[in-house]
Amino acid sequence: MWRFNEDLLFLIFEKLKNDKKSLYSCLLVNRTWCVTAVPILWRNPSQFCVSNNSKNILYNVILLHLSEESRVILKNQGMNNLITETTYQRPLFDYISFWKYLELYILEDVISSKMIEKSNAPILRNEVLKLFINKNTKFIQLSIPRYFDYQLHLIPEAECCFSELGFFHCDVKIDQNILEGLAKICKSIKKITLYITAYDNTDNYGIFKLIEVQKSLNEFCLFDISSSKHESFYKSLEESLIKHADTVQYLRIGWNPTTRFLSYFVNLLYLEIHKPYFRNWNDPNNLKNLSLPNLKILKVNYVPLIATVNLIENTTGNLSEISIHCDNVIHYVDCKILIQAIYQNCPNIRYLKLSLDRNLLIPEFENLLISCQFLNGLIINVCKDYEFSWDKLFQILAKSSPISLFKFKFYFKIFKLKDIESFFSSWTNRNPILLKINHSGIKVDQKLVNLIEEYKAKGVIKKYSFGCGMNLNEDFEWI
Repeated sequence: MWRFNEDLLFLIFEKLKNDKKSLYSCLLVNRTWCVTAVPILWRNPSQFCVSNNSKNILYNVILLHLSEESRVILKNQGMNNLITETTYQRPLFDYISFWKYLELYILEDVISSKMIEKSNAPILRNEVLKLFINKNTKFIQLSIPRYFDYQLHLIPEAECCFSELGFFHCDVKIDQNILEGLAKICKSIKKITLYITAYDNTDNYGIFKLIEVQKSLNEFCLFDISSSKHESFYKSLEESLIKHADTVQYLRIGWNPTTRFLSYFVNLLYLEIHKPYFRNWNDPNNLKNLSLPNLKILKVNYVPLIATVNLIENTTGNLSEISIHCDNVIHYVDCKILIQAIYQNCPNIRYLKLSLDRNLLIPEFENLLISCQFLNGLIINVCKDYEFSWDKLFQILAKSSPISLFKFKFYFKIFKLKDIESFFSSWTNRNPILLKINHSGIKVDQKLVNLIEEYKAKGVIKKYSFGCGMNLNEDFEWI
């Protein structure tokens, strides 16, 4: 019976794995609850390290696990200030054995913040990593920061620790020998995320090798915030990814495609293309006439409109979510083509986000609302809303929104209170609204708050929140 209760508790606590406050309270109930909750809390302690203070607390706990041999090594190197009397008290649990997400950037941040000589940093890092890479640990995620050069793969127990790795994150600017070494022991990675924060045209053979050897790669993401062009890197990357065209279903590319490599990915469910706004598009034809019959989610940022329309037109009606942030001012005719492409080719769309630089074509937008009867959430952002007819938009929403639509997010700089009040007053006999308003100002207009509270009391609005600025990556679900 005791074992049954413990297993049941574990299943319940698993549901709370992202709720640290509730899990923490479970530690205080009794020994069984504590023993069951601790491994879940310590599976990924890095997610709770958002402040320097929390990082230092975590680091002190790590030091508690150091062996006597490691403490002697650090003391002999003059790092007595790191080895205080309290570190001799062994912890009640072997917390490090519970870790499944090895976020090396957290360890690097803390080590670099310590007042130690630069020459001692590798020694401290070596003793700390001994605690993590050994026969008692198995990781499912590994994150490696920029400029990291510690040869992880050469540690004897590395194969045991990383052989079941499912998620891998790194900056491309790390020692490529590490990635080549990991490629020999990590072949079950499901998701790879790469970051390009700087680029110097070095040979990235390690990254390409790590990608190519995976047996069932399902998701690939790349974020490029560098200012330089590196088309040769992307061409090689595209060639490596093509080898996984049958298994990759989620793809986020942060570059202009240099070839038509996307034409191979017929099993894609999710596609996000985020072109850096400061770069010109190579060739829109690389996105032309792609066959993406299973695609359900499409997100494009700063992609030429003609390429965006072509992507929408070449799906087979399965798109349920579209997010579009246009790269420049959209003209009247182009806006009409875009909106027509959506409602003529996406009858099952549930979520739509449009970020435009000028007025929506109101008549066509009304046709979209009438045609898309499963639409559930709508986000509208207009960068130049002094040219935008918010009053007409609210009128159309009140008049023609499908019964399924009740989630709204509006990004604005200026609109009249009477316009949104007209929208609320017309929203009768419908699902109560979930509303989020993002504005450019720091302070929320109290008159707007009072108006929303009034209609919340009437049952027109269920929940609402305010934000500041625009988040291109914000999704449609919120509380």
